[in-house]
Amino acid sequence: MTAAITAMITAVVGVLGTLFAPMLAHRMTARQRREEAELADTRRRFEERRAQYTAMNRASRQFHTLLKDALHRIRDGVYTEQERTQLEEARLDHRDRYAEAQMIVPERILQASRDLNQVLANADGAVKRLDRGLARDGETVTRILENLGAASPYLDAMRELMREDLGIAD
Repeated sequence: MTAAITAMITAVVGVLGTLFAPMLAHRMTARQRREEAELADTRRRFEERRAQYTAMNRASRQFHTLLKDALHRIRDGVYTEQERTQLEEARLDHRDRYAEAQMIVPERILQASRDLNQVLANADGAVKRLDRGLARDGETVTRILENLGAASPYLDAMRELMREDLGIAD
């Protein structure tokens, strides 16, 4: 009887193995697909953040550069409508990059951008007042250039936070 029981157990195990093998393979395939989808999503989010950081950094630096250029041109009396338009476009681009980033990047990056924006916005307002001949007391090209120099550490800090968030180490 033991041989019959052994044969019966072997048959049951064989049938169960045959029945469960496709289910097990399906579960393993489903798990592998989930892992691949998660990896693809992680890569997509990383690339999205990297692209956003690149755009934010570029727009901030361009706005900063055009503010300095505007001040030099105002000082030299050669500030034209073309430069005004370029500066306004850079300001709008800077604002738009920040708006896009609000739903993608961590709060510490947004705070670094806000800190930088405070300096840039103050300089932008002063440039506009100087250009219109409505400078406030003490607002001179030299003073505003000095104040705008405070943006450089904020630009560097923002870039470093972005690189850190992307896992880039020196």
